[in-house]
Amino acid sequence: MNTIDQLAINSIRILSAEGVQKAKSGHPGLPLGAAPMAYTLWARHMKHNPSNAEWKDRDRFVLSAGHGSMLLYSLLHLFGYGLSVDDLMNFRQLGSKTPGHPEYRHTVGVETTTGPLGQGFATAVGMAIAESHLAAKFNKPNFKVVDHYTYVLSGDGDMMEGITSEAASLAGTLALDKLIVLYDSNNISIEGNTDIAFRENVGKRYEAYGWQVITVEDGNDVEAISKAIAEAKADTKRPSLLVIKTQIGYGSPKVGTAGVHGEPLGIENIHKTKEFLKWTYEGEFHVPQDVREYMNSLIEEGKKNEEEWNKLFEAYKAQYPEPAEEWELWHSGKLSVDLLNSEDFWKFDKKAATRASSGEVINKLANLVPNLIGGSADLAPSNKTYMKDKGDYSAEDRTGRNLHYGVREFAMSAIGNGIAVHGGLKNFVATFFVFSDYAKAAMRLSSLMKLPVVYVLTHDSIGVGEDGPTHQPIEQLAALRSIPNFHVYRPADSKETAAAWYSAITREDGPTAIVLTRQDLPLYEESSKEALKGAYILKDSEKETPDLILMATGSEVELIYNAADVLKEKGVDVRVVSMPSLEVFESQSKEYKELILPNACRKRIAVEALTSFGWHKYVGLDGDVISLDHFGESAPANLLFEKFGFTVENVVERALALLK
Repeated sequence: MNTIDQLAINSIRILSAEGVQKAKSGHPGLPLGAAPMAYTLWARHMKHNPSNAEWKDRDRFVLSAGHGSMLLYSLLHLFGYGLSVDDLMNFRQLGSKTPGHPEYRHTVGVETTTGPLGQGFATAVGMAIAESHLAAKFNKPNFKVVDHYTYVLSGDGDMMEGITSEAASLAGTLALDKLIVLYDSNNISIEGNTDIAFRENVGKRYEAYGWQVITVEDGNDVEAISKAIAEAKADTKRPSLLVIKTQIGYGSPKVGTAGVHGEPLGIENIHKTKEFLKWTYEGEFHVPQDVREYMNSLIEEGKKNEEEWNKLFEAYKAQYPEPAEEWELWHSGKLSVDLLNSEDFWKFDKKAATRASSGEVINKLANLVPNLIGGSADLAPSNKTYMKDKGDYSAEDRTGRNLHYGVREFAMSAIGNGIAVHGGLKNFVATFFVFSDYAKAAMRLSSLMKLPVVYVLTHDSIGVGEDGPTHQPIEQLAALRSIPNFHVYRPADSKETAAAWYSAITREDGPTAIVLTRQDLPLYEESSKEALKGAYILKDSEKETPDLILMATGSEVELIYNAADVLKEKGVDVRVVSMPSLEVFESQSKEYKELILPNACRKRIAVEALTSFGWHKYVGLDGDVISLDHFGESAPANLLFEKFGFTVENVVERALALLK
């Protein structure tokens, strides 16, 4: 290793250790041990332009072991991404650009939010899928406008998480050769040596997944690391795992111990670390001038990378103007079609299960939105998510738009995040609603990162019937509604399903779940695009202030719709409100909300065949909720709805009791 490389690596180590020390919290162990591999990747192999972190054909870097965030921040500082010394000094402080774990959209150069172990790895698989699909679509002879790698730095904790196994298995099956994982193998976790819970041969496991596995015995050997990365890039048939043996907390008195994982070194140990690394510079957060100058030369090389690509793309535009125009549209996040005013998009002519309606909408969108890609966790025939005549994405065919995730709900959802965060594509993922529990952690990150991933969740209630309580979602709707910035639609018919899809596919600042029935539902003459407001009057009262407001979502709208007719015969003036999305309704003006649910009407009933949690806000202290605050049973759906009180007769009875 030459002197400047060693000096740069030690700069990363010292900056990271000092950042953690100043914050009095954080994880110094990983940066001290993994600095050589990260530096070697960034300085010698990664194609990136710090002057433009949004360059479309840049290599992506994912710090899946997000607790080691000071490593990434030190790299971003040294490589000129705009993080200042003050930013490093404000690590983990209120309002800083350097939060405890890397956050997408918060810090320039951070490609995805990481920290929940394994999710960064799985998200990177999504990025690699996106790269390969876009390359198959846009690359032409002599014009590789899409040609970049996705690099991941993972630790032992990542390798223990189940989501990593799910994602790695799929990545191997799909032969994602531009996915390269640098595994910081130091055999230490928070509780001690990994032997206490983690003894398998990770390399052999990945070979079984279909990966190329390369071992670097010395994590300080820059030349060996560089050679391994080059070897990984040369394999055009498999993703690559580089098992790089390191010492956690290298250079510090706490080297190789659990104590260096997640707590500051201490001032005295910082001094001893500097002595070991032969760091003779005065002051904190110091970067030697030689390192600054060398980094500036690397930054200039990065600029040249993009300049060359820009010239290539200009020539591409001249020779292939239509694909170039399509490229720009795809990366804008906009649609080329006016769905809102498309008569065909909103046209339906019969009753149907909303999962079937959704399937019809998906296939309409597949023809109208050419960059729509998506798939299911081995449930496409049940979820109705297969796009006809759009091909199957595979190791053999990167052009296919139907993704087959296998039974991997958690990885599927994180991969969906990766496709979204990569850019250029719109995507959906699908499973049974009850299995959203498996995907919840990734759904939360969709929301945190403001990614427009669409979650298609079918078999939405006790309407699942004979499959029983293991497959009947009860509490899941409340759980998803509780996630900030997460929109949930539970449509009552085909037109509301189209509204849900329109809202989801045009949304740019967050995810949407579309929750759908297995059983057929009516097609209401009165339903409309008003569903885009989250709630609207499906059948109005005769008086300005009704005697009673009935509100529901999904399949239960049919109950309140019919109950209103019965109550009208009994002299009760009823307003029927369909509320497909509570979150979207909450975003409306006070005037609109008052128009739909006037404060003057305090007699209200909400009906939903799931838990009552969240509905009391809308029915108030004087209202009632017909819900299911217990698990279901295994029986035909119609019998379950009757047993648990989801009948017109019960709605009428509860309404009359409320009005007494």
